[in-house]
Amino acid sequence: MRHKISLFLGLGALLLSPSALLAQRPTYHQTAKIAIGGEGFWDYLTVDSAAHRLYVTRGTHVVVIDTLTNAVVGDIPNTPGVHGVAIAPKLNRGFTSNGRENTVTVFDLKTLKELQRIPVGKNPDAILYDSATKRLFTFNGSSKDVTALDAGSGRVLGTIPVGGKPEFCATDEKGTVFANIEDTSEIVAIDANALTVETRWSIKPGEEPTGLAFDRAHRQLFAVCGNEKMVVVDADSGKILATPAIGKGADACVFDSKLHIAISSNGRDGTLTIVDTKAGFKPIATIPTQIGARTMILDPKTHKIYLITANFKPSTGGGRPSMEPNSAVILVYSP
Repeated sequence: MRHKISLFLGLGALLLSPSALLAQRPTYHQTAKIAIGGEGFWDYLTVDSAAHRLYVTRGTHVVVIDTLTNAVVGDIPNTPGVHGVAIAPKLNRGFTSNGRENTVTVFDLKTLKELQRIPVGKNPDAILYDSATKRLFTFNGSSKDVTALDAGSGRVLGTIPVGGKPEFCATDEKGTVFANIEDTSEIVAIDANALTVETRWSIKPGEEPTGLAFDRAHRQLFAVCGNEKMVVVDADSGKILATPAIGKGADACVFDSKLHIAISSNGRDGTLTIVDTKAGFKPIATIPTQIGARTMILDPKTHKIYLITANFKPSTGGGRPSMEPNSAVILVYSP
C-alpha cells in the first residue's frame, strides 16, 4: 500500500480507520473462531456495539459473548424455539422472540434476568426495536402478521396482517418498518405509528427473500433471495435498482454505511458475497467461509462480521443434515 494509512488501537485488536478502509475498497478475512459448542440449532445473531456483546440464539436459550475477549459471559435460559434478540439500550431492556411458545421474553440488559413474558402472534421469528417510536415488533411466521408492543411497558398495541410469511426486517428510524415477505416475494413498508401496511412492492425477479439490510442515508433496501440474487430497492418508490448475483443458500444481509458495501452470507456454498454500493451495485469479492455459515450480523463500529455454523453429518433420505455434537462455532471476519 503506497498511501498513508492511519491506525487506531482498539481494545484487543488493531483496526484500520474507516477512511483507510474506504480507500482500499476492503475485502474480508477470518480473524477469529469462537468455539461455543452445545446442542441445538440457531437463528438470528444480534450485536450490541456499545456493550460489546453478541447474542446467539440456540433453540431454547441465548448465549451471550463478549466481543472484546471472545468469551462466553452469560446465558438467557427458557426461551423455547428462540429465533431472534432485539435490544433497547436506553430502556435497559432486551427481547427474545420465542417461536415455539408464541411469546416475547423481556430481559434486563445488565443482568440478563427475565423481567416479563408477553404473548404475541404465532411463531414469532424476526424481532425489531424501533427507537423512533420506542416500539417492539415481532414478525410472526405462522400467523402471517406483525405484533407491535410498547417496549417500555410490554403492552401489546396491535396486530398488523402482512399477507404472507415475514422474514428479516429493518427500520428507517423515522417511523417506517420494512419486512421481506418470503412466500410472496415482496417487501412491505409498515407505518410504525399507525400500525398499518403503507405499501407493498414485488421484488421479482428475486424469489423467496430472506435477509434484509437498509442504507438509511440513500434509502435503499437490500433483499437477498433464494434464487441467488440480491435485489436492491428504492425504499420510497419501490423501484428495483439492481439485482447483483450472490451465492447459494443466502440467508442474511448486512450493510456497512462507512465502507459502502452490502454483504450476503451464503450457507450452501460457504461464502460471503460483497457488493459495492457506490459503483453500480457490482459484486467485488467472494470470500470463503464455511458450509452452513448463513446467519450473520455486522458490528457497525468495528466493521467485524460474525457468522455461526457447525460441522454437519451427511443427510440421509434428503432430510436436514444433523449437527456433530459440540461443534458450533462463531466465525469472525474483519476488513
